[in-house]
Amino acid sequence: MKILVAEDDANTRAALKEVLETEGFTVTAATNGTEAVDLFRREKPDFICLDVMMPGMNGYEVCRHVRKLDESVPILFLTAKAEEIDTVLGLELGADDYMTKPFGIKEVLARIRAILRRTAPLRNTSASQTFQMDDLRIFAGELRACRGEQEMPLTIRDVKILRLLYDRRGKVVDRNTLADEVWGADYFPESRALDQHISQLRKRIEIDPSNPRIIRTVHGAGYRYEG
Repeated sequence: MKILVAEDDANTRAALKEVLETEGFTVTAATNGTEAVDLFRREKPDFICLDVMMPGMNGYEVCRHVRKLDESVPILFLTAKAEEIDTVLGLELGADDYMTKPFGIKEVLARIRAILRRTAPLRNTSASQTFQMDDLRIFAGELRACRGEQEMPLTIRDVKILRLLYDRRGKVVDRNTLADEVWGADYFPESRALDQHISQLRKRIEIDPSNPRIIRTVHGAGYRYEG
């Protein structure tokens, strides 16, 4: 398991690297945002610990670049900024969790393990990991879906959303349940991350995103798959 640590503070960076390597992770360290993006392209890490306030390119910008290249790699923001609006922005950009300084290094390790547990893609390709919604066939273990000859990639979050709606087909799944199951982190009610994610997912999987057949909005309640 390879972790990219992007942190401009030398002491914090060294402490994270030491603890993570002691726990058996392979650590690649970046001292600024530009270096972090370059290392991500070259090393293809399995996890990113990302400081927000870095010289040159801040963590939010790094997150945007990473999400263009990989929608599923887990990202944990580490920052001294504790305002709620910054937390919301981090989650909306695609972060999986958010920690504010000062924090204990062991606490970071525990948070990393928790994120890895909940974002780990299902590796097997058994029938139980393949399901159908309307005319869309979802191969959960392979993070992809097919409609006839058309194939479309899915992220871990996409699969979690679709699986939850499929398992509760015919019933309304409220936004809080979806956010808890998919993000697994504190989710602010005013955040639009879930709605934005579903909007983008519809564009890829629905024949007509403006009149969806798979992910239907139940106004004031949540979302539903009729089944």
